[in-house]
Amino acid sequence: MKSLNPTRKISNLLVAAAIVLSLCILSLIKARYCSSPYANPQEALEQAKPKYASERDGGDQRNTSASQEITVVKNANNSICSETSKRSNVCEAEGDIRIRGSSQTIFLPHSLTDQEWKTKPYCRKHDPPAMENVTLWIIKPFSGKAPPPPCTVKSAVPALVFSVGGYTDNLFHSFTDVIVPLFISSYQFHGEVQFILSDVQQWWMDLFVLIFKQLSKYEIINASSDEEQSTVRCFPRVIVGLRFHKELGVNASKTPTGFSMAEFKAVLRRTYGLERATVAEPPPGEKPRLLIISRNETRVFLNEKEMTDMAAGLGFEVRTAEANRSTNLGVFARLVNSADVMMGVHGAGLTNMVFLPAGAVVIQVVPITGLDWLARDTFGKPSAGMELKYLEYQISEEESSLSELYPKDHPVLRDPSSITKQGWKVISKTYLDNQDVRPDLGRLRNTLLEALSLLPNGGKEKEAAN
Repeated sequence: MKSLNPTRKISNLLVAAAIVLSLCILSLIKARYCSSPYANPQEALEQAKPKYASERDGGDQRNTSASQEITVVKNANNSICSETSKRSNVCEAEGDIRIRGSSQTIFLPHSLTDQEWKTKPYCRKHDPPAMENVTLWIIKPFSGKAPPPPCTVKSAVPALVFSVGGYTDNLFHSFTDVIVPLFISSYQFHGEVQFILSDVQQWWMDLFVLIFKQLSKYEIINASSDEEQSTVRCFPRVIVGLRFHKELGVNASKTPTGFSMAEFKAVLRRTYGLERATVAEPPPGEKPRLLIISRNETRVFLNEKEMTDMAAGLGFEVRTAEANRSTNLGVFARLVNSADVMMGVHGAGLTNMVFLPAGAVVIQVVPITGLDWLARDTFGKPSAGMELKYLEYQISEEESSLSELYPKDHPVLRDPSSITKQGWKVISKTYLDNQDVRPDLGRLRNTLLEALSLLPNGGKEKEAAN
């Protein structure tokens, strides 16, 4: 056999070396970019979370695909806006602040910022449907070609700018998206702060105005009421957006002076004249009080009368009530505050737990949904911060009206997860809008006995009930 030409040998060696080098490069690329379906491990975790639209009746949205972020219009060095949580952005500046509410524009000196910012000041920035109902605010430097807009109204206190749009037609969202974050953001000022609101609905303001007056000594400014372009309000400091910590809760370690939900509940007691800070043993001759939160449209207690009679037989003084938009919130808050135990089906009505005295018991009746985490996150976890004791009653197939609408082997009953994968509209229509409950009186009796045992002198009450 003849040996290969030396030139051909070199050519073959170069081809082989090129192949090996190519393989090495491909391996490096795979290790860098293809070790998981996502370049960022955190992104993989986020993608693994369930994606549901927000429950308007007390819930949380998990769709983060179109988050409302702070928009920086042009690059600059001075940063006045930041993400304070996955739910909220806050912009803050101190100096010569000028606010034109009619155009939702805030003017700052160039010494504070040389860029333009855009933000929607509502604590659901991860929730596009909610943010559609929130007005955009623009923060911009004074024009270099013209003098700053002249002040028509001057104030010596900071301005706190935020929206009450979003989902605030719902009690749960009113508190978790606005009222609690407003407390977190303003309590440190001891009333020396001016609230400027956008997206105001008068019925909503009438409902919550007394809480606002506990947190600010000044008349509330509705930005949209400054219809004339000439109205410019000037402040020494501005905060745009509210700080969010957690659902219906305050993280004391993140507050300036360590205040918590205990102080928030104290504000509510002062607001509505609530007499009870803590549950106490009933005086001789009086019974512990059970408040059942009724519902008359969805997730209705189908055997509410029987439930009431059974609870009364255990030694409770039982009351039933349902609040709506026309209900006097102060009157309802005092009713809730008089209760030792409050029970209701998962929904916005359970938000009234904020008015319960410390040591009271909350019983959440959880319908079939496949979203037990939602019930825990919205009302179970927040109860501890309010110094409440929490119990859950899980509805079974036999106790749900869904068993009358679907055969036993239907996925709605047998495989709720297959329904939840179809998105929030299907979940809401199937499990929340078209389900009522009929708790088994025997099982419910045991839950109420457990609630009795958690109250002061509860052991004696439970023995008497048995």
